Amino acid sequence: MARDKIYLEEEFPSPLLQLWHNFRHSPVVMIGFGCFIFLCVLAIFSPIISPYSPINNHLDHLLLPPAWHEDGDVSFLLGTDNLGRDMLSRLMHGASLTFGLSFVVVIISLVVGVFIGSLSALTKGLKSSFLNHFLDVILSIPSLLLAIVIVAILGPGLNNTLWAIVMVLIPQFIHITRNAVEEEFQKDYVLASRLDGASSIRILSYSIFPNIIEKLISQATLAQSAAILDIATLGFLGLGAPIPMPEWGAMLANGIDLFYIAPWTVYLPGLAILFSVVATNLVGEGMRHAIKQRKVN
Repeated sequence: MARDKIYLEEEFPSPLLQLWHNFRHSPVVMIGFGCFIFLCVLAIFSPIISPYSPINNHLDHLLLPPAWHEDGDVSFLLGTDNLGRDMLSRLMHGASLTFGLSFVVVIISLVVGVFIGSLSALTKGLKSSFLNHFLDVILSIPSLLLAIVIVAILGPGLNNTLWAIVMVLIPQFIHITRNAVEEEFQKDYVLASRLDGASSIRILSYSIFPNIIEKLISQATLAQSAAILDIATLGFLGLGAPIPMPEWGAMLANGIDLFYIAPWTVYLPGLAILFSVVATNLVGEGMRHAIKQRKVN
């Protein structure tokens, strides 16, 4: 017969679970999180669920208004552009290019930035001082301006745009990782690990990283909203995705001349950019608030 528990054990949630409990308390943040998940699903499955191809021309339905307009057609729910391409399909595929690629860009920047930032936190002397001043110079330049300069050097194109944004975001992750690791190295639990004979790499992997992962996730949400705007801006300027591709910034530039006769070709991609940026910022704000609450508790 199994024995009942004699002693009551108090269980403490893990840091990530505690962060989730603090994160979900705000209804506004949870709405933003739901929109963020919706954009992620749309970016992954848009080639499957979109009603039409984003580059197919329907020459019998040029500049067709959205379905709720008296001249609209329910077959094209959000209307068509000047070449007869379905706006809904282009917006859905654009989620993969603008929102989805911003997610990939942030992941690459996060991995490279955390690796370099961690190594720089372990170095001292001239190397550390040089890197610190170099990062201050890079971070003083607006990210969009720096991305435009890099694209101008590499040449226009979506691939060069993504690499430019990666190079712009990496210094931000290096800076926050370096400061966070140096702050954690000053705490008592790291000193206890050193007295036990643990190496700096082991302390970094098993003690410090679990305590700074929340800061990195919060910074990643901020970086993603900036990446969305940078991708859309470079596409609007003609330096990003080429014209046939349904990137939201390129769609906005393509419809700007048609604003007075077909305003939906402008405000629909503009609203898509606004929606994605607001959803990402709400998630980031919820993360920062949850981290602050966890530190208070």
